[in-house]
Amino acid sequence: MVTLLMAAPVLVPVCVAICYLLAGWRPLTAWLAPVSAALTLASALALAAVLPGSRAALDGLIRADRLTEFMLIVIGSVGLLATAATPAWLRGEIAAGRATTRTAARHSVLVQLFLAAMAAAVLAASLGVTWVAIEATTVATAFLVGQRRTRAAVEAAWKYVVICSAGIALALLGLLLLNAAAAHAGAGTGLDWARLAAAATRLNPAVTRIAVALLIVGFGTKAGLAPLHAWLPDAHGQAPAPVSALMSGVLLSVAFCAILRVTAIADLVLGTGFTRALLAVLGLGSLLVAASLLIRQRDYKRMLAYSSIEHMGVMALGAAAGGPLALAAVLLHMLGHGLAKGSLFVSAGRMLQATGTSRIDGVRGLASRLPLLAACTGAGVLALAGFPPFSLFASEIGIIRAGFATGLGGVTAAALILMIVITAALLAHTSRMLLGTDAAAGPAAGGGNGSSAGGAGASDVTAGLAPVVIALAACAVLGLYAGPLAGLLHSAAHTLTRTP
Repeated sequence: MVTLLMAAPVLVPVCVAICYLLAGWRPLTAWLAPVSAALTLASALALAAVLPGSRAALDGLIRADRLTEFMLIVIGSVGLLATAATPAWLRGEIAAGRATTRTAARHSVLVQLFLAAMAAAVLAASLGVTWVAIEATTVATAFLVGQRRTRAAVEAAWKYVVICSAGIALALLGLLLLNAAAAHAGAGTGLDWARLAAAATRLNPAVTRIAVALLIVGFGTKAGLAPLHAWLPDAHGQAPAPVSALMSGVLLSVAFCAILRVTAIADLVLGTGFTRALLAVLGLGSLLVAASLLIRQRDYKRMLAYSSIEHMGVMALGAAAGGPLALAAVLLHMLGHGLAKGSLFVSAGRMLQATGTSRIDGVRGLASRLPLLAACTGAGVLALAGFPPFSLFASEIGIIRAGFATGLGGVTAAALILMIVITAALLAHTSRMLLGTDAAAGPAAGGGNGSSAGGAGASDVTAGLAPVVIALAACAVLGLYAGPLAGLLHSAAHTLTRTP
């Protein structure tokens, strides 16, 4: 039973992808994708309820512990949000002539394979298998980023592939070095992270230091951390809105989960100082990039992408601080960010269909034209900015407190200043879109994603926003009461707790 629950998050999306290949996309099959995501979430919740500790299955190929269970909840929650909003979004694309039912079927197949690859990445018992699964997400999402087949979309897809492949190549080199260190220490091969942690004291520190630096920078590329972050704004700006929701809300966190696994092993070998310094530099650099580029941003989808870089930087600072409380705050931030950013990208997709432009200066008076969409967008931005009662307020407070308590006071103070700048930029850009006088929106003039003018009707746009409202409500509830999830958060954080 437990083995079935562990394998379900990978097997169910694969089976649904096969169904889309055979039956295509139609009103009846359109809801297979949300059902698949709901089953993933249900299996994750059931696994958290019945599995008290770590357990391997399928001849040691997969392993689930508290961190795995939590990450599957993140994948299932944001996956359900994105796939539940997809049918309405696809109907709008088909009605506008920007997609066909064949395109919708291909989109659905790739999304299911994307979800399966992310689930495999967090279930993998070996860091090597994790690397393969994360690389598989690049293959699936590259076609999704270029789905519109415009020049900008194809360019973004190629940029995504090239930069992420470079980062993944660095991670592969790090894995080879770590595997050599493990073999020399008698820990065997295969890069099983449990065996690596058990044999950590016997690993060669010099080799491990180089391997860990390559792994953190390599996986950090896929997580959107500076300096190899340049793919993220272009990819998120051109990808279909539900895909952007999954990439920003889940994929970045899955890659960061791999960093957390590597950090937990590295700290047993090298102590806390090396990874703390490296993660602090990457985190502060990411915040600096996001702040400097958000101030003059002109495209609201790219604005959300730069916000993702900011939040990954915040998570990196939390991981640098370390300790159970800081890591629990990082994990809560992953879920809160996934729900808030996923809802905002879905809202951005509906806004694009309604206005015909992705330029900030092309959207005015949204509150008077589409009040529900404006309310969802405004609430989502407030959640990202860390306003109460949303869960990102609690998680950011936890990360900031941990930073000051663990000798990272200067870095944390600098991060706070940058976060204030980012918040001001987000609120300024969003207020201009939501408020003011109504303006006729035309097609995006340069920097847009090639959408044609002529928006969808208000009723069509509103019909796809129910998942967004539910996701934002869940994010607010988590900020007030985590319930049974609090125990899972702290248990997951303890599996990563570094030892001095």
